Amino acid sequence: MLRLTVKLFRGSESTNRGETLHTGGHLDNAQLLTLVSEARVRFFQSLGYRESGVEGLAIVVGDIVAQYKSEGFHGETLRVQILPSDFNKYGFDLVFCMTERSSGREVARGKVGVVFVDAASRTVACIPAAFLARLKN
Repeated sequence: MLRLTVKLFRGSESTNRGETLHTGGHLDNAQLLTLVSEARVRFFQSLGYRESGVEGLAIVVGDIVAQYKSEGFHGETLRVQILPSDFNKYGFDLVFCMTERSSGREVARGKVGVVFVDAASRTVACIPAAFLARLKN
């Protein structure tokens, strides 16, 4: 079980549309990842970056973990909050929590591992100091 013990921030909201539903009538796995990916993009945008250009480096997703806590249904507004955590030399995790906005019911939690890459050499790169400085502000 993935435990969330920190306050999450930098929220992103999306309305659960019919095409995001599994044949069982609830949020589809692929769409859950799409909503989390959108929150990741918005996180970088909130810092003034595009994923293809973070201080001259690109970012790639190295791994994803997702754990459902309840079902998400058509018409619900889902909020994804993320928090950067577990920093290492080349990247960090974006821990996420997805909730239904009006009730606060937790729908899913997990993490996305982000790695910095030099696009020209296609090799991993160290986290830029300027990026870390923006995160602290």
